Amino acid sequence: MAVSRRTLLTTGAAAGVTPLAGPPHAAAASGRPDGAARVRTGFERLAADGYRLLDGQRVGFITNQSGITSDARGVVDVMHADRRVRLRAVFGAEHGYRGTPQAGLSEGDYTDPASGLPVYDTYRKSGQPLADLFDRAGVDTLVYDSQDAGARFYTCIWTLYDCMVAAALAGKRFVVLDRPNPAGGREAYGPVLERAYATFIGRAPIAQAHGMTVGELALLYNGEFVPSVAGRAVPLTVVEMSGWRRGDFFDATGLPWVPPSPNMATPDTALVYAGTGMFEGTTMSEGRGTVRPFEMLGAEGLDGRWARAANAAGLPGVHFREAYYSPTFGPSQGRTVGGLQLHVHDRHAFDPVRTGIALLVTAKRTWRGFAWRPDRFIDKLTGSPRVRTMIDAGAGTDEVTGAWQRELAAFRAVRRRYLRYR
Repeated sequence: MAVSRRTLLTTGAAAGVTPLAGPPHAAAASGRPDGAARVRTGFERLAADGYRLLDGQRVGFITNQSGITSDARGVVDVMHADRRVRLRAVFGAEHGYRGTPQAGLSEGDYTDPASGLPVYDTYRKSGQPLADLFDRAGVDTLVYDSQDAGARFYTCIWTLYDCMVAAALAGKRFVVLDRPNPAGGREAYGPVLERAYATFIGRAPIAQAHGMTVGELALLYNGEFVPSVAGRAVPLTVVEMSGWRRGDFFDATGLPWVPPSPNMATPDTALVYAGTGMFEGTTMSEGRGTVRPFEMLGAEGLDGRWARAANAAGLPGVHFREAYYSPTFGPSQGRTVGGLQLHVHDRHAFDPVRTGIALLVTAKRTWRGFAWRPDRFIDKLTGSPRVRTMIDAGAGTDEVTGAWQRELAAFRAVRRRYLRYR
């Protein structure tokens, strides 16, 4: 399809229309059992079009180690080697551009030894200071390409949000190269953030499991939130995937998985994370320091009663195995932790947030040592004090999950306006 640069700049960018959009899925031989084509990411479709969307632009690239091609090459390295792209800078976030630091850390500013490009640290920068950073980097267009995990409290989606706001303030164009939601993006689940509890693990009122791709989130941000912060929307273009259908899990895409952060080990981790990530708000182990973070949960002194109580809850799509482990780092490093491991046997029936709530409820009821973190981090994770106070008051899983259904229904209605895949 022939598209002029003028059309891309004035139609696609201004309206949020995807100039390189393809069909939600294409019929082609790929080895997938349903006969659908292997997924082509937004980057692949941008490259196949000869990078025309970036013609004449000085480009800053926001990414991390998960920004790779279908044959596992770094997209920055590929673009830097291509004379058609004027790549001027790379921007990293939490865990850095190369993904070396653990949670809550970044790599700082440096020169990338592989490409020679300057790498700027955006972690915990927002608003005008981040806009000023984009100006100092001398870029015209910001391009975002990073794998998400599908949960509101996964910080890469708020790096996207902060960079969109800053780009609007600085008068920069913004391009999002879409990638799959590894949990399938079937539906949104869980409580919606209350604005009074906005932090870097939740800037705006979206559901805990948002069920969107990063491209869809960018469209939602630009339509609902960015103008109220920056005073205007950012000139946004989303380059959609082809071959991805809503409900496809990551193993159906044909794409390689690179952990987008040190403890997002596999697509299985992402499947449960929107629920079990809430255990970071307790004093228990959420499985960091094991080969199955967020799938292994426990504490010193816990035994098999928790796994039995969790199985008795009859949660759809998941079984729980009594498990013992010794984390290699963290508060319980080198000590034996007792608890359970999640085994998801029906991904379509599995609700990660309901499962996480049931695990919190049963942990509190079966273990005398259960406690929230003293800083009430659980309120930031869930977006309000409600989960904590209801569980402390003795509420069961149905009562807790029922409390957010009205706000969730309202978010789902907004979400539907920005979905781009069937």
